[in-house]
Amino acid sequence: MATISLPLFPLSTVLFPDGVLPLQIFEVRYLDMISHCLTEDEPFGVVLLTQGQEVRHPEGIERFVGAGTLASVQDTTASTPGLLQVVCRGGKRFRVQDTERRANGLWMAEAELVEEDHAVRIPSDLKGAADALDRVLASLHDVPQSRWPVQPPFRLDDCGWVANRWCELLPLPNGQKQNMLMLDNPVIRLELLHDVLDEHGLITS
Repeated sequence: MATISLPLFPLSTVLFPDGVLPLQIFEVRYLDMISHCLTEDEPFGVVLLTQGQEVRHPEGIERFVGAGTLASVQDTTASTPGLLQVVCRGGKRFRVQDTERRANGLWMAEAELVEEDHAVRIPSDLKGAADALDRVLASLHDVPQSRWPVQPPFRLDDCGWVANRWCELLPLPNGQKQNMLMLDNPVIRLELLHDVLDEHGLITS
């Protein structure tokens, strides 16, 4: 797979392909990063923070997992000086090969892109997960679409897409979400999520 250079944004969350990520940006390192990404039409990488805080501390230590998801900036709003509201969309997954921290605190990485999920139709024994997600989407009809946690295009017949959306919606530990993200087989990912949904009574017969 291809290797790319990109800035990293360690966060206390896991971004999935096609996921929606709203951010409030006020640190100079990330304001500069977003400006560069917009100017060059390039993504940045979101990785799960395992030590330290999202906001930089001079003596703090930041550690993060070695794999994440590309994020592309979809929309920006600057309603307050020094504060940028950003909405990003998840893209391809990647594995970090090497990192370097710049003087301003921004992490840069050499990363290898991971093959995207193959489109696999949902088998009949897992269709309950798609039906449950469809019910969630139907319940949002009174909420402005821009605020929906799941954004179109909807692929309710695709194993990987449905599994990823449930990974975002369910209150799973971040470590479990990270493991789900990097599973190569989207059918297995959906099987695991289907079991969780069934345990919580969200699967109807």
